[in-house]
Amino acid sequence: MSPKISLGIRREDKNPWERRAPLIPVHARELIRELSLDVRIQPSPIRVFAEEDYRREGVTVSEDLSSCSFVLAVKEIPLSFFRDETVYLFFSHTIKGQPHNMPMLKRMMERRATLIDYERIVDDEGRRLVFFGRQAGQAGMIDTLWALGQRLRREGIENPFVDIRQTIDYASLVEAKEAIQKTGWAIQNQGLDSSLVPLVFGFAGYGHVSQGAQEIFDLLPFETVAPGEIEALFKNREYSGKRVYKTVFKEEDMVVPDSGRPGFDLQDYYRNPGNYRPVLDRFLPCLTVFINAIYWAPQYPRFVTKEFLKTLWGETGAPRLRVIGDISCDVEGSVECTVRCTDPAHPVFTYDVDREEAVTGFSGRGPTVMAVDNLPAEIALESSVFFSQTLKPFIPGLVAADFRADFDRCRLPAPLKKAVILFRGEFTPEYTYMREFISATKRSHP
Repeated sequence: MSPKISLGIRREDKNPWERRAPLIPVHARELIRELSLDVRIQPSPIRVFAEEDYRREGVTVSEDLSSCSFVLAVKEIPLSFFRDETVYLFFSHTIKGQPHNMPMLKRMMERRATLIDYERIVDDEGRRLVFFGRQAGQAGMIDTLWALGQRLRREGIENPFVDIRQTIDYASLVEAKEAIQKTGWAIQNQGLDSSLVPLVFGFAGYGHVSQGAQEIFDLLPFETVAPGEIEALFKNREYSGKRVYKTVFKEEDMVVPDSGRPGFDLQDYYRNPGNYRPVLDRFLPCLTVFINAIYWAPQYPRFVTKEFLKTLWGETGAPRLRVIGDISCDVEGSVECTVRCTDPAHPVFTYDVDREEAVTGFSGRGPTVMAVDNLPAEIALESSVFFSQTLKPFIPGLVAADFRADFDRCRLPAPLKKAVILFRGEFTPEYTYMREFISATKRSHP
């Protein structure tokens, strides 16, 4: 009888708020029974599931995962943890050449390890199949509403959002939703301060992250306004102080062809983003809250620039825009004033448009920015359950593959194969462009 294949689950220790698990106890039990796996998990004092929950389902709790051929994690892994010829699945945050993770990638190459990145497990249409996006949107929207309440209170404006707490301070997502609903009742029954009306929230993007954010927002009494109708809303004064307003921006609302040619071609924009210029600034003066929930890479335009914010505050002194919920959280990316990431202990800063820097707290000439970079960890239970549900179907194909064969003949299912960045320490064909990132790291660290 051949020995059982061992699957390890690493504890998360990147920060004290990371309580998620990539595989929950009941799913571990099902895999043990269906595939005759040996599943091991490292102990953790903060994981949302107790060690006894895993033991009860037949999982071995062990500090030592060296016998495991496959290791699952959520966030990045310390250099000292990697073992030779082992397959690792986690969010590596390396495909954009993130400098802080290049030493980790280099160590995996030295160990001839295989890296499968959850972010790159996609279908034939390029849609992600294993993700926390919806949970990031949910947590990010709650934190954004909390930030709005605190910002307005700092300005001396009474508002119902002030009763909303940070996501991490709620025992569950259900409890948080109940609190948002109470805020909604207050808006509907008592109305908003006249200085805030109409209170418009703008959402950039319409994918999983945006859907999660809108799920929370929709607990409030609201009316949807198309981007092209925002100015008319203000001009015609046909608005109410007993509801809030939502507008969702798609790509065609945020950029136009630089050449001036009419029309918008989404696929051309994806292929040639440099041929387009951003125009979101025509809408921003009408928004009180902007939620960034769209994918961004360096070749794409920035939608909220430092230059525009300086102009906006210079023209009016006190514009409507109060809060930016940057759920996507690309530092100096699509929202250029996201000059750093934040964490649940200090979830916001105010971007000072004059000094062009982040200022602690809610006061200052500029928008308050919520830029927590591990939002799903704030609802660890719901995030873990959902993620495990999406990941579990890929485990049979993972453990059945032949990682001793050449990459072309390893028998990995197509979605997993697309996500293999390193195969036994070598970049796979789709990710050979990343060699330059490793070379750059070597040059900067002689």
